Amino acid sequence: MIAKINGDRALALARDVIDVEADAVRGLRERLDGDFVGAVDLILSCRGRVVVSGIGKSGHIGRKLAATFASTGTPAFFVHPAEASHGDLGMVTADDVFVALSNSGESEELVSILPLVKRLGAKLIAMTGRPASTLARLADVHLDAGVEKEACPLNLAPTASTTAALALGDALALAVLDARGFGADDFARSHPGGSLGRRLLTYVRDVMRIGDQVPRVYEDATARDALFQITAKRLGMTAITDRDGRVTGIFTDGDLRRVLERDGDFRDLPIASVMTKGPRTIGPDQLAVEAVELMERYRINQMLVVDAAGKLIGALNMHDLFSKKVI
Repeated sequence: MIAKINGDRALALARDVIDVEADAVRGLRERLDGDFVGAVDLILSCRGRVVVSGIGKSGHIGRKLAATFASTGTPAFFVHPAEASHGDLGMVTADDVFVALSNSGESEELVSILPLVKRLGAKLIAMTGRPASTLARLADVHLDAGVEKEACPLNLAPTASTTAALALGDALALAVLDARGFGADDFARSHPGGSLGRRLLTYVRDVMRIGDQVPRVYEDATARDALFQITAKRLGMTAITDRDGRVTGIFTDGDLRRVLERDGDFRDLPIASVMTKGPRTIGPDQLAVEAVELMERYRINQMLVVDAAGKLIGALNMHDLFSKKVI
């Protein structure tokens, strides 16, 4: 028999779940205290790795926490407590910090290996929903992730408790990140693949056009010369420079349309009289995403690249940034 969906009931339940889980996360805020600071300090002073462990749904949260630590500058990995008791405990050393997750604080597989973890000399951070539990008592630092009730209408399936543990784990990882002074460049080094890596690791020098690809004319050129450069180089603009190569202006397709409307036949006009003076420029060592931000802010499609002396060394447009998948 196929059950029929009661749409109103489903929506009401979904809203209740979100409310309960949101309340569970908000409830953590007031319980943050010196123990949280102590946990941050233990991880910062760790000479080894952060080893995260948990079983069941807590194990899933633990895997995510280990991944978050690893991607934000703290070497970390997850070990399953059952596998740990069958040899994987050999991964843990005295220099490590062991982070154990269990809502009840009594998970048998986890509690059984903790005396061995302590005997090795590793520091223990426990994240539980019961401060009086065995796991909490064994820990060097206990973080209270307790919730009043689960979002499950039966109050059985781990829901609000796992959401709270996830939020508390993220708070811990990001507090450590901040204390380390971990920045965007550090983040990029651990995320070289995909769009994130491209955004964080691509510089203007990697994208810009150089040499004969860059349209340019001198200040004493005519608009006819500028139009030839725009057509030949297909960038929708040309740079205007002085004889030393310093950028003094730009002439774009938009400028061309405005001049045509105003002056008609403009080809013999000095380019200096119709160019846009003081154009937006960028340096080659700036991130390509910074060029995107400037282009979007000022609603322009091209940008000239200059060195510290203001001399033209390259050019780029939105199509270059699209082709390199920076956008």
